[in-house]
Amino acid sequence: MRHVLQPHSDCRAPDIEIGVELRNAGSSALELRYFLDGAVDGVLLPPAGIPARRDRLWQHTCFEIFIRAVSEEPYHEFNFAPSGQWAAYRFEARRTGMSNMDIAPPSIETSLTGEALELRATLDVAGLPADKPWLVGLSAVMEEKNGRKSYWALAHPPGEPDFHHPACFALQLPPAA
Repeated sequence: MRHVLQPHSDCRAPDIEIGVELRNAGSSALELRYFLDGAVDGVLLPPAGIPARRDRLWQHTCFEIFIRAVSEEPYHEFNFAPSGQWAAYRFEARRTGMSNMDIAPPSIETSLTGEALELRATLDVAGLPADKPWLVGLSAVMEEKNGRKSYWALAHPPGEPDFHHPACFALQLPPAA
């Protein structure tokens, strides 16, 4: 099932649509497919590089997933850039107690054809709670070639864009176990 992200109401968003599909890819892996359709030529895409962990990917075009177990405060954030760079963090509570997660590097593949971009990321989720349902936030930051940024998510809280807000964890998935 494709989940469609919405631009934040305070942002001038490019004429694109962003969709995300998720599926289990084995007992401890999650496959995410992000689709960008429309005026992709106006979006600033980082050049392909050597896949590596990198902080602050959210300052440019990147795709994100936030995961927390139902009824728990700790959560995890994963960022994927079209360049192949990635980040993985654990938070004790909303925006506090952040630490790098020790995970296997995700597999990231990006393809661009005409007016469509697809980023596929396969993520090792072995360290996440497997016995409870997950609340998931899907999001993206789009940087345009003119420098303007827009913030996309399944749901947005009132006020400024904030992907860490509980309102953004809008999708529930069954236990992974």
